[in-house]
Amino acid sequence: MTYTAEVVTEERDFAALAADWDRLHRRYDHATPFQSHAWLHSWWRSYGGRGRLRLVLVRDGRGGDLVAAAPLTLVRRPLPALVPLGGAISDYGDVLLDDAHGEEAVAALTGALSAAARTALIDLREVRPGGAAERVYERWTGPRGRVDDSVCLELPAVPMGELIARLPSKTQQRLRAKLRRLDALGIQRRVVAPGEVETALLRLLELHRLQWQGRKVTSEHLRPRFREHLVRSVGPMVRGGDAVVTEFRLDEEVVAVDLTLLSPRLAGGYLYGAHPRLREHKADVAAMLLDSTATHTKDGTLGTLSLLRGNEPYKHHWRPLTVVNQRLLLARRRTAPLLKAALCDAAARRRGKDLLRRLRERDRGGRP
Repeated sequence: MTYTAEVVTEERDFAALAADWDRLHRRYDHATPFQSHAWLHSWWRSYGGRGRLRLVLVRDGRGGDLVAAAPLTLVRRPLPALVPLGGAISDYGDVLLDDAHGEEAVAALTGALSAAARTALIDLREVRPGGAAERVYERWTGPRGRVDDSVCLELPAVPMGELIARLPSKTQQRLRAKLRRLDALGIQRRVVAPGEVETALLRLLELHRLQWQGRKVTSEHLRPRFREHLVRSVGPMVRGGDAVVTEFRLDEEVVAVDLTLLSPRLAGGYLYGAHPRLREHKADVAAMLLDSTATHTKDGTLGTLSLLRGNEPYKHHWRPLTVVNQRLLLARRRTAPLLKAALCDAAARRRGKDLLRRLRERDRGGRP
């Protein structure tokens, strides 16, 4: 079978790819919502830089179907590199691959990436184990390197009752008491209809601001460009089954809104906002949200309930599996010095984090 490759560099051409991209996204078994066209194209409109778009596409040479894609952007600092679209607000990065075309499509995409790289390093961040980018990495014939990226915590995609049954008996009793309290408070949840998504997301962001007022918060979540990206992307994702927005009401007032992202193998709560009055009612918001997310996995079609990036202590109450995303670095011979510099920088950062962790543990008397 023959394949043709191209590199798309114009935003209008990216927009026109929506139908082809969505078909490819559905044909890739390990795709996550962060590789959907709605998410990536919206991200580009909010965060992309003029002249830096690099979509590496592979098509079936006979029918013209899109069979592989690498959504990338060119950055100049700290090193010239092609990095995934989606940036820091996306928990997973990957390339897309039509599973029916197998290794032939992987080989074609690998060759196209090598040609597109020119004098830049290819730096694929936050690749979930099992992602198609790992297959590109294995085929790469030039210099390459792999380092750990972010930690993600994962649970089996089962109903809430089964999640609780996995825990020690005392923890089970405590969590069931918390869920009974939520029922006693009369908190009602409702999945938001597609036509109401924009209003619900604006309410989510306002509640998110309120819940973190006076505390350290991810500042990007408060910026207009993030708000515009979220509203623009999630509406189409809800209509396409890649996302669900849920409202929680207490005494007819919306006190929390949750955004959960969905894919054939994975569901994960991405962002939520909760009114501070829930704390006054001693409502366990984390349990409430996880209970809601678990309802989207109970039909057995999803393999993983992801707690997404972050190693926060409260997540460990559920005894999750620790999964480490990968950073895959690919170079050509001429860019081998860039690879070495990137690996040295990653090692230095890792040593710095380890030192900071040890200092914090020392200050806490050796407790982790």
